[in-house]
Amino acid sequence: MSTDILATKPHEFNSRRRRLMESLPGGPVVLAAGHDSARNNDVDHEYRQPSSFWYLTGFDEPDAVAVLRPGSHTPYTLFVRPYDPTFEIWVGHRAGVRGAVGPLGANAAYPLERLDAQLPKLLADSETIYYALGSDERLDGIISGLVKRRRSLAQRGAKSIRRIEDPTPQIDLMRQTKTGAEIALLQHAIDITAQGFDAAMRTAAPGVYEYEVQAALERPFRQLGSPRNGYPSIVAGGANACILHYVRNRDALGPDDLLLIDAGAEYGYYTADVTRTWPVSGKFTPPQRAIYDVVLNSQRQAIAAVKPGAGFDDVHRVAAKALVAGLIDLGIMQGNADDILNDSAYRDYYMHATSHWLGLDVHDCGPYRDDRGQVRLRPGMVLTVEPGLYFGPQARQSPEIYRGIGVRIEDDVLVTEDGCRVLSAGIPKEPEELEAIASDAR
Repeated sequence: MSTDILATKPHEFNSRRRRLMESLPGGPVVLAAGHDSARNNDVDHEYRQPSSFWYLTGFDEPDAVAVLRPGSHTPYTLFVRPYDPTFEIWVGHRAGVRGAVGPLGANAAYPLERLDAQLPKLLADSETIYYALGSDERLDGIISGLVKRRRSLAQRGAKSIRRIEDPTPQIDLMRQTKTGAEIALLQHAIDITAQGFDAAMRTAAPGVYEYEVQAALERPFRQLGSPRNGYPSIVAGGANACILHYVRNRDALGPDDLLLIDAGAEYGYYTADVTRTWPVSGKFTPPQRAIYDVVLNSQRQAIAAVKPGAGFDDVHRVAAKALVAGLIDLGIMQGNADDILNDSAYRDYYMHATSHWLGLDVHDCGPYRDDRGQVRLRPGMVLTVEPGLYFGPQARQSPEIYRGIGVRIEDDVLVTEDGCRVLSAGIPKEPEELEAIASDAR
């Protein structure tokens, strides 16, 4: 599929802004972009636009401010860094004021240095302003000053600002349900990730270092157009797999190790998030296979529970119940399964949640629970399903044969009208498939 086809079109951003303004009656919305962050002398950290600002504007430069004013003849105004030909020599093209109007869909644009003078005019007569206090130090000061000034002029007939309301919850709800265009970008990120996993599976071998496997994993990401990872890759051999967010990736792989990789390419600002675990030697040991089968069965049952109307927490309960049953069958835990579940006594072996939302962020925004209880799944939502079992130092009661085993299997799942679709189904996870790939690579 052409990258031009996959790119988010201006009309999509325009539709999002319109829907946001329609859902927040009675006032303008003010949004802040991110800022460059110095790493050390003359070097900045890689810049990535905050996801919600990108979601509504498609503008990826720092130090910008967007103002949305429903009902205005200029409903979308951008403040941007001015075009600077000298600056462009050093860092490349910047849109400037002229580039913000037209290509980016803004109805009006101003250089950033006019923000202090122009923003109060754009917010004139508004009694409610939608702005996330604390999101930007400069905007916090301007809006606080405006509140104070309007209050002081109220006796002369000026309208006071009665409310400053955070638009973040409404933006999060919008982002929680993906459009077809968003799903296409997410699928492309996952397809790129699949190529990386294939390369990693064919590289891992006894004596190979975790960072060498990471290099093989991430090379296809860059080759296929992913500008960055969605998060730091976890490449964890042996007992390192029992460290949930292990990113050191420096150890050599042993002949009897399992290798757990949790990684995702980002494309068009959308990120994949996939985990696979396989035997470095090309053959699971009996204890490894026993644990793997328990986790895989748990994941299958949890994925089957993903459908419209199901509760977000229900997916975790299904996964945890299957894991507990497997632990009891293997003699690792004893007692009544329901009691173990109700007491969360399994958490020495399974200490994280089964799912999180996925989209522009790897742990995407949107609530898991609201005033009515757990959020119910709706078509267009995307979540991970990632049960695991970990026999690290915290699992003191586990039999010796399982010590140091860590298994997690994670897929990205789209809620559809009649159930769900596993977007990452093309990445092998059946134990026989994994053994065949690893053995072939040897």
